[in-house]
Amino acid sequence: REGSSFSTFLPALLLLLLFFFFSLSNGNKCCGFRRRPGEPPLDVGSIPWLGYALEFGKDAASFLTRMKEKHGDIFTVLVGGRYVTVLLDPHSYDSVVWEPRTKLDFHAYAVFLMERIFDVQLPHYNPGDEKSKMKPTLLHRELQLLTEAMYTNLRTVLLGDTMETGSGWHEMGLFDFSYSFLLRAGYLTLYGVETPPWTQESQAQDRVHSADVFHTFRQLDLLLPKLARGSLSVGDKDRVCRVKGRLWKLLSPARLATRAHRSKWLESYLQHLEEMGVSEQMQARALVLQLWATQVGASRETWAAAFWLLLFLLKNPEALAAVRGELEPILSRAEQPISQMTTLPQKVLDSTPVLDSVLSESLRLTAAPFITREVVADLALPMADGREFTLRRGDRLLLFPFLSPQKDPAIYTDPEVFKYNRFLNPDGLEKRDFYKDGKRLKNYSLPWGAGHNQCLGRAYAVSSIKQFVFLVLAHFDLELSSPDVEMPEFDLSRYGFGLMQPERDVSIRYRLRA
Repeated sequence: REGSSFSTFLPALLLLLLFFFFSLSNGNKCCGFRRRPGEPPLDVGSIPWLGYALEFGKDAASFLTRMKEKHGDIFTVLVGGRYVTVLLDPHSYDSVVWEPRTKLDFHAYAVFLMERIFDVQLPHYNPGDEKSKMKPTLLHRELQLLTEAMYTNLRTVLLGDTMETGSGWHEMGLFDFSYSFLLRAGYLTLYGVETPPWTQESQAQDRVHSADVFHTFRQLDLLLPKLARGSLSVGDKDRVCRVKGRLWKLLSPARLATRAHRSKWLESYLQHLEEMGVSEQMQARALVLQLWATQVGASRETWAAAFWLLLFLLKNPEALAAVRGELEPILSRAEQPISQMTTLPQKVLDSTPVLDSVLSESLRLTAAPFITREVVADLALPMADGREFTLRRGDRLLLFPFLSPQKDPAIYTDPEVFKYNRFLNPDGLEKRDFYKDGKRLKNYSLPWGAGHNQCLGRAYAVSSIKQFVFLVLAHFDLELSSPDVEMPEFDLSRYGFGLMQPERDVSIRYRLRA
């Protein structure tokens, strides 16, 4: 890009090197590595040890696209001392994502992030055990309660803030708009509200408190890349210590004990920590980690998804008209006026195929997580076309669904173009049949991960995004401050970390409808 330099992509490079370097001591080899018969094509680049780290760190999607054109849909590259096998055949993804942990493991990297970034050390920590204990709190009746609470809390912060600041037009960045309201409502939903709940006074306190949590968390979020790669300046280190200390106080078990309507998820997680014998000080750190994990980690960035969805609608009048045309009959059939709705019935959330298609298309274009596994033992990897490749213990395996299936021209016509009805059949129902090489795809879009590590909270996340969009379109006049503004480019350093974020924000104007 114009004005780009080495310093532009150095932060992404450093984070990437950390990403691939953290377990070098576990037997990874970077000297004398030669391709053996039966292994994927090997490309080590021209720089010893470093390999392709510069290109990968600058723009992972462009680099992997070039490697795919050169080597095909499976290959091994040297990146910062690590040998990484990249698989880009969506027909073969299931052979990876469902492989048992005894052969392909994700937990080592999760523990590394937990300890390195959030200062959390849990005795006898087992991510699989934790996941099995938390899963029931995000399903069935508990999911319904979370969804209802999220709608109430979105109304509290979104409508309450706007009414407090007065009538007329307000202007702010669409990303900040989405980020602030969704994180604040998500925090109140999981961690509880002021007592006594749902009074005007307590809701005003909820708005103030959730704003405090958001602004403090936002400071940490901005520093997380530097924190992850260990490149904090002295000033940054002091700032991180202050911000973490503040968050640990805000989310301390003693403080949370006074809050009402705490989620079953929170109650179960605190019980899990207590059963492990975790101190209150470490529990506070773990709760900050969970705030990040539930609101930011993997592909849970609901505000990023909402940002792109709303921006695509604002830039595509036909799509916006189609979504409004779907919502208006729902509102007209409702038993209560929209202003009096305290919940959004699940049957409403399940009756929006156009909005569902817009969300699926937005995620297809912007969800770019790396699905990674550590190769724990030498492994024979079967491909869907009958080929088989050998992977070595100590290497890393990487899937990048952003390139295939999501941006694959063999699957999607004009894959770079937003088409709001791409995931609709002619009869208006959801389209699920997509093909590559004449074979129906099981994995045609993977914004929430896959297999053993698929996002547990994806149903809650989807409901939250749809509720937010519903409230915004039903209650607000919303427009771009500059109708001709171009879509922002991606922040390229975000490849691999879930939903892509924009390189710049986009200014909007909004006001409550009379």
